[in-house]
Amino acid sequence: MKRNPRKLKWTKAFRKSAGKEMVVDSTLTFAARRNVPVRYNRDHIETTLKAMERVSEIRARRERVFYKKRMAGNKERQREADRKLVAENEHLLPRQRASERMAEEALEGLDEQRIELPVLEEKRKQKVKQRLLVNGGIEERMDID
Repeated sequence: MKRNPRKLKWTKAFRKSAGKEMVVDSTLTFAARRNVPVRYNRDHIETTLKAMERVSEIRARRERVFYKKRMAGNKERQREADRKLVAENEHLLPRQRASERMAEEALEGLDEQRIELPVLEEKRKQKVKQRLLVNGGIEERMDID
């Protein structure tokens, strides 16, 4: 059975038409097949292999950037979808009892009283970098967190 490749999700044609894969990029032209026979030359082959490695590095970097840009807004969209789902199905959530509500309000009142008291800061353990000197001594420098 014949099918349109742009409608089958696993094909390259679909991925390119749906914007899921890079379409316009100079590194993609290097992957094109060339049917021109070339006489064997060791230096030419060596430079070609180096160029192929470099092109694959560049393509991988560009694909990572493309993917990050494509996925940039997903967290916000998912959070909005979750909020909408909770708002639509709020009737399914368990209701808070009056006693629980009163206890929560009492805790909030205590928190306000605690804020008025002066708070003592605890000393944090600081990381220390040590460097071994040539004369056998040790130089210590504090690392800033």
